[in-house]
Amino acid sequence: MSQPNPSAVDPGKIALRARNVEFDWAGVPLHWMPTEAFASHTVSALNLLLPEGERWFCATYAEALPLITDEKLREDVIGFIGQESVHAETHNKVLYEFLDANGVDPRPYVRQSEFIMRKVLGPRDASSPRVQHQQLVERLAFIGAIEHMTAFLGDYALNSRWDEFNAHPKMVDLFRWHGAEEVEHRNVAHEVAEYFGVGYFRRNIAMAITYAAFILLLIRGTRFIANQDPALPQVGVLGTWGGLLGAMRRGSLPSLWKMTTAVAAYVNPRYSPETIGNTAQAVAYLASSPGAKAGV
Repeated sequence: MSQPNPSAVDPGKIALRARNVEFDWAGVPLHWMPTEAFASHTVSALNLLLPEGERWFCATYAEALPLITDEKLREDVIGFIGQESVHAETHNKVLYEFLDANGVDPRPYVRQSEFIMRKVLGPRDASSPRVQHQQLVERLAFIGAIEHMTAFLGDYALNSRWDEFNAHPKMVDLFRWHGAEEVEHRNVAHEVAEYFGVGYFRRNIAMAITYAAFILLLIRGTRFIANQDPALPQVGVLGTWGGLLGAMRRGSLPSLWKMTTAVAAYVNPRYSPETIGNTAQAVAYLASSPGAKAGV
């Protein structure tokens, strides 16, 4: 599958909208990068987190929306909710039509994801409206940090070397379509966080927690899938780390250095989401994505 040209003409400010997509997972192998089992499982592990995570985004933004009086930001938030809702349901299908169909039962991990997003990170009883509002702002700070990471990963997917590893085009298209929309709406979460007064200190605390949790959950997800893969030996945490680092060295996964550098950019007081990704490249891919075309 050819990659979009990152030097395409900048389309300027665009209206965010949800796109219907359609993917047929029949016949897609568990090792969708044939020579990169661990990289396949690591990227596939994102499907274990994304459905519940993006439903949490939508619920949090639906709670925040009545408090936003800026009409342009309201429009962007509505478009963001629409896109994330489609992401959630699309990745939810992958859990059962791809993972389950290939002998990996996602349900135990999904139950843990539900607990984290609904109980740990969800709305809590508050003693006053002020405390309730601060809980909402806290969640918006975390979403801002997470969306910075997803914009980085989206840009990585658009420019990845997966084609060199003979990656299955349907899985590549799934993550490039999703990644392109993450790049497309990369400003929204940061603008919402700023609108609600998330300051520099709170923003960076949220990022530190987000990055550590992301690495931990991704390792657990990779190990969860790998230990249900009959073609691989049972692995522990160290074995999983070894598999991940090997894939990073070969270029089938983003390196820890690149991810950490992206996190460090967020710490810059002059940080702007515009420094990550290319809107023109993202829009060009969305216009050519087979999954997006199939959903029209």
